[in-house]
Amino acid sequence: MSRSVLLLRAVNVSGRNLVPMARLREALTASGIVQNASTYIASGNIICEHSADAAAACAQVRTLIAEEFGVDTPVILRTHDALVASLAAQPFADPVEKLLHAMFLEGRPAQSAVEALRERLVPGEQVALVGHDLWINYAEGGVHASRLTKAVLDRVLGVAGTARNLRTTRTLAELTA
Repeated sequence: MSRSVLLLRAVNVSGRNLVPMARLREALTASGIVQNASTYIASGNIICEHSADAAAACAQVRTLIAEEFGVDTPVILRTHDALVASLAAQPFADPVEKLLHAMFLEGRPAQSAVEALRERLVPGEQVALVGHDLWINYAEGGVHASRLTKAVLDRVLGVAGTARNLRTTRTLAELTA
C-alpha cells in the first residue's frame, strides 16, 4: 500500500460540482477502493492508501464520484515522494505563497505546451514544467488577472490537470508522510 493524495479537479467551486467530503469519505470506505481515506479542505484532496495500481485506483474513484454525486471529474494521484520531489524542484525564487500554484497533470503535456503558455503570460507571471507538474507563479493580480484560463490550459497542455497553491501542496506532502 502506498500513501498518496487523490486530487479532484473543479469540485465544490461556486456551488457547482458538489461533492460533500464527508459523504465522499463514507462512499470510499464502503467501496474498498482505497483505505484510510481522509480529506483535506473541500476542494477535493483525498489522503489515502491504495494498491500499487494507481491508474486503476484513479479510474475507480472517478467512477464512484460520477455514480454517487453525478460529477465527472479527473482524479489525479500523487504519492508522498512525488509531492516532496515536486516541491524540492519548484523553480521560482522567493515566491509569494498564495500566488504560486502547482498544476498536477494526468500525464505528459504536449511538447510545445510551455512555450505556448509563455506567449500568453501577463507581465510578472512565470511557468515551468517539472515532470508532470506545471508550476505557475502568478503575477500580483493572481489567478483572476491571468490569461492562463482553464480552457487555455486544457487546450495547450492536451491533458487534464488540477492546481493547488504552495501552502496546500506543502500540507498535502505533510499529510501523506
